[in-house]
Amino acid sequence: MKKIAIATLGAAAITGGALAQTAPAAVNVGLLFDYTGALAEFGPNMENGARLAADQINAAAEEVFGGPLINLVVEDGATEASVGVDRARKLVETDGVVGIVGALASGVTVSVAEAVTVPSEVVLITPASTSPLITILEDNDYLFRTVASDATQGIVGGMLARGEIFEDNSFETASIFYINSPYGQGLADAFTAAFEARGGKVLATVAHPEQAQPTYSAELEALLADDPDVILAVSYPGQATLYMAEARDLFNFSSWQYVDGTQSHDILDAVGAELIDGQYGTGPGADPEWSGAVAFREQYEASYGDLPNLPFIDTSYDAVVAIGLAAAWAHVNGMDITAQTVRDGLRAVNTAGGTNITVGDYTTAFEALSSGADIDFTGAAGTVDFDAAGDVVTPVQVWQYLDGDIVEAAIIPADEIPAE
Repeated sequence: MKKIAIATLGAAAITGGALAQTAPAAVNVGLLFDYTGALAEFGPNMENGARLAADQINAAAEEVFGGPLINLVVEDGATEASVGVDRARKLVETDGVVGIVGALASGVTVSVAEAVTVPSEVVLITPASTSPLITILEDNDYLFRTVASDATQGIVGGMLARGEIFEDNSFETASIFYINSPYGQGLADAFTAAFEARGGKVLATVAHPEQAQPTYSAELEALLADDPDVILAVSYPGQATLYMAEARDLFNFSSWQYVDGTQSHDILDAVGAELIDGQYGTGPGADPEWSGAVAFREQYEASYGDLPNLPFIDTSYDAVVAIGLAAAWAHVNGMDITAQTVRDGLRAVNTAGGTNITVGDYTTAFEALSSGADIDFTGAAGTVDFDAAGDVVTPVQVWQYLDGDIVEAAIIPADEIPAE
């Protein structure tokens, strides 16, 4: 199990939070997103979400404290563990970050946590890594995430494939093509358990390397040997664009179900929108009627234009806000803003019964903290209530490739997802 070590708060914190009279010294926060590699499609929009959060946090800090709180330092993790570790080490040792938001791929996040952030006692909040392995990783409470574990996405994927969500989308048999990483293995296992518990049969489960390959013909032949009704594509766009086109051209096969890693406009372009029109996938989501989701969409579009239906933009926003609020908590309680005080603040700014802080409402947050009141941040993707393992629970989105775009088809609330 994960070991948790919560530092004892300083005397100023115990007295309830004295009003901060001086501007804080702004601290560096790293973004370890992907701009190259198999997940390159996702990085720029995630950065937009993160920058929106930082801009709002700093505007409120200027108003209440007289100066900004955080500076963002951006590095490219390249969807590769060795690169991610190198870039994370630079963020910690050269840039002196108090926290890092990233990485995307679960395998990269695990490597960064084990090699860099946990030994250095620096907060790592991933907005995108969904492997169940992250829940049980020994991290001394320095690893968090604002996205739900694939333990829930896999269940919804099984429900979707067996017709429990849409009656006209039901399969008796499936094969699974997954990236050979903690993300791919964890989601493949969760889907298999849920699909077979509902009477389906997984015929073949085949892994592929994390690096894109020149051909996937042998793997596709194994996947298709017993004529599955559907293949679950648990990969990233950098691989799926290649093997889906190859399945189309060599095997005349185009029956797919998708996950968050294959929720991609690049796939539409590479495979052909008409060929996969109407097909479904799953991924982390937010209730479209959730006040935080509504506010986030409006504020994002005011700054950056249309909000694309791609994963992890809202969870990136929530991660940066969580660090910013934790930094403010440390400041008003007379503590230096360090990785350790930020770590302690992450749960303190999500206190049940505290002043509710919604998306963009950070002046209210800082004024409440300065007066000694508790706050409870509810984010763009859902509540940001970190449990003992640093996890949150959010809804799962069922999405669809439709008319050349990616659209939301259904939202499954967290409390409506069965345990298995």
